[in-house]
Amino acid sequence: MSDPSDNTLPLELFRLELEERVLDLNQSLLSLESTSGDSAALDLLMRSLHSIKGAAAIVGLVDLTSLCHALEDRFAALKEGAGPATAELIQLGFTGSDLLQLISGLPADGIEAWLHSHQSELQALQHSLQTVATIGAPSRPVPSPLPASEAAGGSERVVRVEADNLNRIMGLSGELLVEARWLQPFADSLSLLRQRQKDLQATIEALRLELSAGASEAALDLVERARQRERDCRDLLAERLAELDLYALRTTNLSDRLYRQVIASNMRPFADALVSLPRMVRDLGLALGKQVRLEIEGRTTLVDRDILRRLEAPLVHLLRNAVDHGIEPAAVREACGKPSHGTVRIEAVHRGGMLAITVSDDGAGVALAAVRTQLVASGRCSAAEAAALSPEELQAALEQPGFSTVSTVTEVSGRGVGLDVVRTMVEEVGGMVRLTTQPGNGTSIHFQLPLTLSVVRTLLVEIAGEPYALPLARLNQIVAIETDQLERIEGREGFRLDEVAIGLISARQVLGCATTMPLPDPLPVVVISDQERIHGMVVDRVLGEQDLVVRPLDPRLGKVANISATALMGDGQPILVVDTADLMRSIDRLLRQDKPLSVLDSRPGTPRQRVLIVDDSRLALDLQARVLRAHGYEVEQASDGAEALRVIRANPCDLLITDLEMPVLDGIELIRSLRQDPRHARLPIVISSSRDREEDRLLGLEA
Repeated sequence: MSDPSDNTLPLELFRLELEERVLDLNQSLLSLESTSGDSAALDLLMRSLHSIKGAAAIVGLVDLTSLCHALEDRFAALKEGAGPATAELIQLGFTGSDLLQLISGLPADGIEAWLHSHQSELQALQHSLQTVATIGAPSRPVPSPLPASEAAGGSERVVRVEADNLNRIMGLSGELLVEARWLQPFADSLSLLRQRQKDLQATIEALRLELSAGASEAALDLVERARQRERDCRDLLAERLAELDLYALRTTNLSDRLYRQVIASNMRPFADALVSLPRMVRDLGLALGKQVRLEIEGRTTLVDRDILRRLEAPLVHLLRNAVDHGIEPAAVREACGKPSHGTVRIEAVHRGGMLAITVSDDGAGVALAAVRTQLVASGRCSAAEAAALSPEELQAALEQPGFSTVSTVTEVSGRGVGLDVVRTMVEEVGGMVRLTTQPGNGTSIHFQLPLTLSVVRTLLVEIAGEPYALPLARLNQIVAIETDQLERIEGREGFRLDEVAIGLISARQVLGCATTMPLPDPLPVVVISDQERIHGMVVDRVLGEQDLVVRPLDPRLGKVANISATALMGDGQPILVVDTADLMRSIDRLLRQDKPLSVLDSRPGTPRQRVLIVDDSRLALDLQARVLRAHGYEVEQASDGAEALRVIRANPCDLLITDLEMPVLDGIELIRSLRQDPRHARLPIVISSSRDREEDRLLGLEA
């Protein structure tokens, strides 16, 4: 007896094919419903049913084979009659498509059991197909979601790749691109070596001339041999350097092409996010008794697959709200001089290096008077405050979480709920959203998203000696502010830009960087905002713009405040990518909880913390001093304990870093001497030593 599990793999392959064929079924049925005699849509429908029937027969699903055969027969009769399909036949086609879609979502090993338990429904559908009239009067048109030429096309070969695998490939290709760029600096160093070799050649030649007058034959022979060796080395280096230059060029080009191809493989047509939307609009319009036309522009616009996945829920919200609350009933539209059918339009286009999406309708628009009333009723503002709000501010209120002008909550909720979903999604990916409405003439929601989440165009800045990347999509502009331009705005420093008052805050404060490095003059300021707030954030230095291959943070870290991802710069140095939306929230919390320190507190002239380093190794002194000075500390140095005592008694320090083994006075005796002086009894001390024995550690702690 064969093992039933032997059929699991063929059933899984059948299920995957069914997923794709159901999309074609829905598209062709929608086209047939809207366009009488659409032969291309009918051909696609027949091919899809025939393929499903054959695949079902191969895996032994007899009941499903019979159903597909019945569907195929009825639509074949439609083709032979060359007339419009009856509404009943189209609806039965949709019922069959829904059933097939349900089956495609089942686990492979559960398909046979499901079909067995639902035989009565399958037989009832087959009976309805046998008795339904095929050809009838044209039904009221509902627009095609897909042009016939596109529905019938589709020769693109598709390979399924798990998202995690693709992400790993993208990460590796990005690292390869960075590694390939290391070759050029290496080639540059060899060019420098070649230049120095020329200097060596000149030196040898000068030596030969000096010795030529009175040197021995042996000395001249040695010089000549040195000249020959130098020429051999020079020729070999020149040859290898030329090869390395060519190899570096080829490797960089190849890695760049590989990286771009991998990025392209992560992009999908915008149409992939729309497959279920035309059917949803059709069914919702019928349920509400409205005539709705869905128009889609920019189907082939390429979008990052991760953004496509996130777009599905916001688009569903927007379309449902547009059909339910935007589009009026046919009688109302006709009374207003509008066509009886309403139009909902989705448009996607690349604009300015971003993905711009607009969802609009020609319905009633948002009643701004109702927005004022609801703001007061919900306690969000007083009647006087609501009366003073501009149309733009009222439109922005619709994006507040939970806000809606609809008094009755149904399955299709208020427009505010949908916009809150959109706003949340857009903030997560670093985009922007904006609503515009014209009472009586419709509503449009415009949102701007990055083309890809894998590569982000960023502004590199330095904060407290460390580089950070700020996504450019969320920045307003970068300005340099002179100190004499500063004024007091709401209790803190600020400035005016295009007649707008902007408060300043230090990036060091927001990110919690403990440093007193002096700020430059003028102040580099990055202006960031959302629809409600605007802030000027002072950074230490602007480093320029760069496209970065972003990598997600390790999930074990959880949510890191103000940071969204990490990346590698061109030289291989890691850099943190700032979460701008989280940064705005951190600024708001800082402003509410405490009065921010003046951004001028750490400008030149502000006292800096002094650190005394004590070590008899010049190398250790220099390395530690370099690190500390880079972080804004004032550094003093001493080569032994006795010298350290003289320095610290003349000019007290804030921190002592000392070695243990030193001449004259070692580290332990230095510490004991300081602890006996009340002025230095609580001085913070760090012992930096190669001694790692437990007794040394205890001796240091005791001192």
